[in-house]
Amino acid sequence: MAEPLESWPQPDIGNHPIHGYRYTSTAFMRQEWEGVWAKVWLLLGREAEMPQPGDWQMEPVGPEEVLMVRQADGSVKAFYNVCQHRGNPLVSEPKGHVRRRFVCKYHSWAFLPDGELNFAPDKNDFPEGDPCGKVRLVELKCETFAGFIWVNMDPNAGSLQSYLGPIWDEWQRREIHTWKRTMANSTTLPCNWKIVIDNFNESYHVPTVHMRAKPGSDRKKIVGNIDTYYKETRFDLSEEGHNRMVMKGGYAAGNTDAEGNIAEPLASLLRYWELDPEDFKGHPENTREALQAAKRRLGPGRGYSHYASVPTEQLTDAFHYTLFPNFAVSLWSDGFHFLRVRPHHRDPEQCYFDNWWYSSTASLAEPSSLQRSHARADIDEQTGEAKVRQIDPQKESIGPAIEEDVAVFVTQQRGFRSRGYQKVYLSNQEKRIRRYHELIDRYIERNVGPVVQE
Repeated sequence: MAEPLESWPQPDIGNHPIHGYRYTSTAFMRQEWEGVWAKVWLLLGREAEMPQPGDWQMEPVGPEEVLMVRQADGSVKAFYNVCQHRGNPLVSEPKGHVRRRFVCKYHSWAFLPDGELNFAPDKNDFPEGDPCGKVRLVELKCETFAGFIWVNMDPNAGSLQSYLGPIWDEWQRREIHTWKRTMANSTTLPCNWKIVIDNFNESYHVPTVHMRAKPGSDRKKIVGNIDTYYKETRFDLSEEGHNRMVMKGGYAAGNTDAEGNIAEPLASLLRYWELDPEDFKGHPENTREALQAAKRRLGPGRGYSHYASVPTEQLTDAFHYTLFPNFAVSLWSDGFHFLRVRPHHRDPEQCYFDNWWYSSTASLAEPSSLQRSHARADIDEQTGEAKVRQIDPQKESIGPAIEEDVAVFVTQQRGFRSRGYQKVYLSNQEKRIRRYHELIDRYIERNVGPVVQE
């Protein structure tokens, strides 16, 4: 049975100042690391890429590297990627398989997949006694959800479910854990990580950056794949600090030609769901509810099993989430646009950015013109997941539409360096930005002390 679209609580938001130094200051970056990044749940690995015991993934986050290992019982453990002897990293690659032990290349100390040290050369030469059985890799809190691996550096952290709040139940119903990554472009950007998240916390920029709106444009009449007009968009904030934005459409907002005929790709989408584009000539707005009804009726028989449990709006509309502190995702009826940013290890004016796409199994049978991943990447034969490509955005596109966002990220960083920039002047539809920065400062004040001012 389809679930109704539930309301989220709306926490009060103050008039929090957001100054330019928050994007350029090394001192503020250090406070963020200790006060925020070391205290929150972070999405890192993907379970599908670690199917067998001994499979592992390693991902950097700021100055840390996290090693995630599939255990013999099927669970996943996470450790800091550092040998407990003299601090050498245990692995250097992003993924691999360990048959028996992780062996440090410096002195051959060897650790089992569960973190226990079980070999050290000349073990009787240590004044404190044989380190085997005494020394272990330092473990992080680790849970799995929606097919992803989440870690928390805070040993006193609460559960992932409590951290995610309403997102936990919503995503459980989407069967995301079964979806496959079909596109994976990653890069290093010359901007602070918060610029990326600020951008994905508002749709105010979409008409200008993506739809070429001008000062004289009527934003209510701009036609695109989604309806970005703020009065018709739903903005939700959770008590936990995560946000949700629901924009009508999907392809159902559609385009028409000069005679009012339904244009591509909406016309092909209608035919795929056994609807005649001619029936909607001159009335593209009616395709939204028609597609919802058709998907509800035909979807389960075509393998879209999750259609039976998602809200009706989910069948056509863009559900855009921002998870504190560094993850944004547009969750469509059959695709998951994964937008993740991680801080640079030392430079506040750089960050690491991932633009990936996950597709439901059933959607991969759709005509390629209807698949939102745009292009198939190099697929790993073992896992069925797209391999990650490191992109130089100066030489090639990191992905359609996102390349337009990236161009603004870079120029905005220049502006934040200026002493002429005072502070933000935000519209109500940008309130999620202010909420994010309020939460950053709250974490810093709770875990570090007063926020630095420059």
